[in-house]
Amino acid sequence: MSPVVTQGELVWATAVDLARLIAGKDVSPVEAVRAQLDRIAALDAGLSAFITVCEEGALEAAREAEQTVMAGGPLGPLHGVPVGLKDLFDTRGVLTTGGARKILGARIPEADATVVARLRAAGAIVLGKLNMHEFAYGPEGLNDHYGHARNPWDPLVHRIAGGSSSGSGVAVAAGLCPIALGSDTGGSIRIPASLCGITGLKPTYGRASRTGVMPLAWSMDHVGPMTRSAADAALVLSLMAGYDPADPSTSVLPVPHYPAALTGTITGLRVGVLSADFLEAAAPAVQDAVRAALRLFEQLGAVVDEVRLESMEHVPVAAAAIVASEAFAYHAPWLRRQPGDYQRDVCERLRLGAFISGPHYVRAQQFRVVVRDEVNRLLARRDVLVAPSTPITATPVGQVQVSIGTTPSDVRGALLSFTRPFNLSGHPVCSIPCGFSSEGLPIGLQIIGRPFDEAAILRVADTFQRATDWHTRKPSAVAAAPPLDPARTVGGAPRHD
Repeated sequence: MSPVVTQGELVWATAVDLARLIAGKDVSPVEAVRAQLDRIAALDAGLSAFITVCEEGALEAAREAEQTVMAGGPLGPLHGVPVGLKDLFDTRGVLTTGGARKILGARIPEADATVVARLRAAGAIVLGKLNMHEFAYGPEGLNDHYGHARNPWDPLVHRIAGGSSSGSGVAVAAGLCPIALGSDTGGSIRIPASLCGITGLKPTYGRASRTGVMPLAWSMDHVGPMTRSAADAALVLSLMAGYDPADPSTSVLPVPHYPAALTGTITGLRVGVLSADFLEAAAPAVQDAVRAALRLFEQLGAVVDEVRLESMEHVPVAAAAIVASEAFAYHAPWLRRQPGDYQRDVCERLRLGAFISGPHYVRAQQFRVVVRDEVNRLLARRDVLVAPSTPITATPVGQVQVSIGTTPSDVRGALLSFTRPFNLSGHPVCSIPCGFSSEGLPIGLQIIGRPFDEAAILRVADTFQRATDWHTRKPSAVAAAPPLDPARTVGGAPRHD
């Protein structure tokens, strides 16, 4: 281990800093990967972030990366940097289950998903596959087969991490990996980012390929990075995005080098606050944190005004019709053959898709144009929109009802309420931490931009993070890993060597 960086510092390094340290020979890729594997071994049995840990494969790749550094060979932007993948991204030769042990518990793909291949080409090293709500169909992030991922911010109460990319949120928040990939159909990147206190980016629909990514609903699925900072998200997106001939939904527009957009200034930037149905519908602690963030935006030179998304009333019905119908179409063969192999809540939701008629589905798709056009009209006079990412903080596992102020709500509906409008519209959105509740639970702020203008939302997020420290805070219960048992097994998750 280099004397410059301790192992404790190494596991909390951002991807940008870690790539720089490796390129400068201050840290070796083997040290970086070994530090993360040791931390996974020490902590993951209690967090259930990983489904599969690729210990030998990651170490072999790290040794090869180290040889390249020492030989003075060309280095990619993520050379030697560890990454975790939600377990619906195909990985060549590595178990990929979609969180479904009984249905896909032996599935080993022959090729990497396009975005995984692009990150590997940039030098990233895959640590393993991350836990998720089975088949990505749940905003709580629960998994009856592999265990419910545990939010690391509460050492006493088992709270949800948010879904469906629950393992991705936990892994980044708990220092098990600096980068994770997630997918987002109704909020599944932004919800765990909000509840776990990390940065989560849902790019514009079509910005990143979904080839080799298990679908939930084809017309609303997005994939994107989950990281510790907006700067990390900018770097990762610049490497994974772009046209893919194997995915006809991807855009041919060129991919900017997003890190170049992080100027550190938002002077004169126009910010529209989604107040009614968003900010005003959030819990008091969430409102307070978001309003404090808005005051900071103004201090940083932004021009802030209030706006309203008039079409919000019909968003839940339209989104549910599309997701249920498309998910049922994908799962119909398994539902016929082995319905008892699904976890119960997922099976129940999938079966509802059989009752969505053709006209209902078409009307829901037509309504998407209404939402998209309304968001575009709001953004015609503003650079970005902002709103809370979720109206509530992380609830205990098993809690199904919550009160938002004096208004009762079901947890599932509350978690999705602020995120899914922008899956319908397809706009890019970044969730960043903006504060904590009195219980010490993270609160998220989402920044919405124009189509394919990820650069603007990343600039806003990065400028906010330069002026605050919310994104640098660590869960005290896992800030330092406990001593490692020499006879360890990695994270309680199966090794794939």
